[in-house]
Amino acid sequence: MPSMAPCSCTYVVLVLCLVTGSFAGDPYVFFDWTVSYLTASPLGIKQQVIGINRQFPGPILNVTTNWNVVVNVKNDLDEPLLITWNGVQHRKNSWQDGVLGTNCPIPAGWNWTYQFQVKDQIGSFFYFPSLNFQRSAGGYGGVIINNRDVIPLPFTVPDADVVLFISDWYTKSHKKLRKDVENGDDLGVPDGILINGFGPYRYDEALVQGGIAYQIINVQPGSTYRFRVHNVGISTSLNFRIQNHNLLLVETEGSYTVQQNYTNMDIHVGQSYSFLVTFDQTASSDYYIVASPRYVNSSKASGVAILHYANSQGPASGPLPDPPNEYDSFFSMNQARSIRWNVSAGAARPNPQGSFKYGQITVTDVYVIVNRPAELIDGKWCATLNGISYLPPSTPLKLAQQYNIPGVYKLDFPNAQMNRHPKIDTSLINGTFKGFMEIIFQNNDTAVQSYHMDGYAFFVVGMDFGVWTENSRSTYNKWDGVARSTTQVFPGAWTAILVSLDNAGIWNLRSENLDSWYLGQEVYLSIMNPEIDKSEATLPDNTIYCGMLSSLQKDQARRFSFSGAPSLADLPAMELLKMVDATEPVSLGLGKNDLVKKVGWSMVDGGVVVAAILWMVATVAATPLFVAAILWMVAAVAATPLFCSVDA
Repeated sequence: MPSMAPCSCTYVVLVLCLVTGSFAGDPYVFFDWTVSYLTASPLGIKQQVIGINRQFPGPILNVTTNWNVVVNVKNDLDEPLLITWNGVQHRKNSWQDGVLGTNCPIPAGWNWTYQFQVKDQIGSFFYFPSLNFQRSAGGYGGVIINNRDVIPLPFTVPDADVVLFISDWYTKSHKKLRKDVENGDDLGVPDGILINGFGPYRYDEALVQGGIAYQIINVQPGSTYRFRVHNVGISTSLNFRIQNHNLLLVETEGSYTVQQNYTNMDIHVGQSYSFLVTFDQTASSDYYIVASPRYVNSSKASGVAILHYANSQGPASGPLPDPPNEYDSFFSMNQARSIRWNVSAGAARPNPQGSFKYGQITVTDVYVIVNRPAELIDGKWCATLNGISYLPPSTPLKLAQQYNIPGVYKLDFPNAQMNRHPKIDTSLINGTFKGFMEIIFQNNDTAVQSYHMDGYAFFVVGMDFGVWTENSRSTYNKWDGVARSTTQVFPGAWTAILVSLDNAGIWNLRSENLDSWYLGQEVYLSIMNPEIDKSEATLPDNTIYCGMLSSLQKDQARRFSFSGAPSLADLPAMELLKMVDATEPVSLGLGKNDLVKKVGWSMVDGGVVVAAILWMVATVAATPLFVAAILWMVAAVAATPLFCSVDA
């Protein structure tokens, strides 16, 4: 299978002393990605997967609170592409959200540059392709938002980060899977579970075939690592555990949690968790890292990686650590209820998380959103919310709003299930800017569903089995319900969330289960501020136009678009320019593109370096310091390959 590590070449890293505290003064980091098909055999069968820069999974975006991120995406697939950033809030800037309601797709062969700020956020997130069932073939990667140095962590700084992507996996292509879904066919039991794109370690010769590559996490005895675990799969809840090791939960999706030890954790589709794991066991053998399916009767589907102490005396052997009872939803719900917000910890800002007293805010809007299993509507298989299966218009909602195009959508999404036949429609929730919304998800399906809201972190205040009623509010957690962007809803149960609508824009609310989402189980919230020029980012210069606005499409010849980046003439000093041989072990999940953790500006490859030099020449006065820096950069580029290869 393709290498999990980035290509072996040297990168130029430019470290700048930047002024913080304003959008213009916060550091910029640049990434250049090519999204393409790769051939891999994660379960021992050759198949087509989606990689980024020939990596599967893709590179890690490792940034810090308030940094500005510029990602140039070249689409080398044979179909349109969008990348969305699960949990990144894009404050006042839904133009960068990467879903059909806000962006025209990037056509095959084109590139588009995302530019956004990770404003007032910390934590563990991921990105993925949002169109055409593509996530089932890969294309995903991690986003780490580190805290600023002035904000202390509520725990001891770990010795290293480990990023793990766990997912159900099918040997069918994403095109075949989506065709099955369109035809109303059940996806069935997954063919396996992947960990970081690898299949299972052969813990049982009868269940796991030989010759499958598996993930090894190399660790030092006595150290503590932070494991950032993301369920990037299609529709399967997964139970995560490490043999003989406790998982100390410290963060989920941008919120620090009350620190509690777990022996295992149910991680539902689209969810992300951070655990501290201390390697305090004997090194008589390696240990299993396991991700096994919940509510799926398949013993062959467990994903298994290996935790290897540096002084380990032998391989892991014997049975896997026991999971919870396969169909015990009560265990999973009680575990979810135990996850609470650390109200005394500061996160992206110095003030404690609990200083936002959400339980004392008056609710302005209430929506009870009811799902149903997929059904035929006008001859098509559809999934609905409140009886409506979302129909994406040819012109994105955000562009239609920007250009005042009538008839593209309606602001009439019902706040409860209607007593009428289900329909296909483009119906939006009309939210009140700076209002406080209560949403109750009622799951009338037979499977666990995860729901995600772009642009926000909401408070999970309650969940229970049965039908939600107004009396259910008496059970709400009004004090330390965790703030996150993805929550699970168990079959025959409800989950209630509260959200402060302080981020103007058009934002996607969707099922994270790919089959339900693909069949229309989503809705958009329109959050408009009457003073829109003061609360939202302007239309990007590089906007792709489609639908009724296709005639406005600009030339795509320009490869790089760094509009809005601060001029170097505005910066106080150039502190350091050096060559870095950025080799990172695969086991840490961090590659060369990710060594920008504490620097102001990084160039990801030789091509980006050249573009950056041209950009600086055009924008910076020719001071002696600048000329010296340019000469230094030219010398560095001369020794830096413009292209580098990856061993397949």
